[in-house]
Amino acid sequence: MTADLLKTVQSKYAAVAESELSNENAGVKAVAEAFGYSADELKSIPAGANMGLSCGNPTAIASIRAGEVVVDLGSGGGLDVFLASKLVGPNGKAIGIDMTPEMIERARTNAQTGGYENVEFHLATIDHLPLPDASVDCVMSNCVINLAPDKPAVFREIARVLKPGGRLAVSDIALKGDLPPAISDSLAAYVGCIAGAIKIDDYRRGLRAAGFEHVEIVDSGSDLNAYAKVENQSGCCSPSVAVGNDLNVLTRSCCSFDPASPAALHQDLKDLLSQYDVNSAAASVKVYAVKPLAANQPTCCGPNCCSATAQ
Repeated sequence: MTADLLKTVQSKYAAVAESELSNENAGVKAVAEAFGYSADELKSIPAGANMGLSCGNPTAIASIRAGEVVVDLGSGGGLDVFLASKLVGPNGKAIGIDMTPEMIERARTNAQTGGYENVEFHLATIDHLPLPDASVDCVMSNCVINLAPDKPAVFREIARVLKPGGRLAVSDIALKGDLPPAISDSLAAYVGCIAGAIKIDDYRRGLRAAGFEHVEIVDSGSDLNAYAKVENQSGCCSPSVAVGNDLNVLTRSCCSFDPASPAALHQDLKDLLSQYDVNSAAASVKVYAVKPLAANQPTCCGPNCCSATAQ
């Protein structure tokens, strides 16, 4: 990722983190529910943990068990970390990784507000994880790997930190075909989690090249245009919040980056989604993979399986 693009992505998510977006916002809640979260799940966590940034619900496919160590890549406000923390229990740990300081601050505030004692959040990029080798039972991610420019490096890092037999459970955007140039070349679509996505076959090959087995990538069937159907919602970029007339304040709302362009990327992506049906080329996918065990040791062969004979 070039320095300018990295700064742009961080600026966008910093603005979201500093906004008042939460599960109390109807549009934010609608997006989360459209991509697989139940009303009960959303009520069980701090409202500020959900900012409408999801493209799936990885905790639903992760088979998380009590006592495990679970890591969420690109943890944002902590939505999936907090859901995982309830599943791992007091003897387990849920860890969030995010590259945006404002997101880490928001997640830690949410953790304190919610009284979570088995969670922690680290400032880092997902291709350089601040975790020891073979220290994690499950790695999750929700609509973030598509933003990484070096996805093979991310896959290798995931394999490094997972214990033998550990699993990857990810919700992401992947491509079924070629995007229209207007979308693939759009900066708004990149930070909106679409233009940076890779083809499903390349995703599968990348995981296998990193050493994973039992790789499953399934189209969830979710409508990616759900973002645009919610008022002021576009891509994985949450609704902007106008908090004043000062230009510097306005450009911190959600998707604004360039002080010379108050409308910025939010409206650009919304316009793109109104012109193109991205579902024809892109999909919200469920990704599952396992780090191999030594021969003749049991492993987990799928998202609904906790033990089976290694193949």
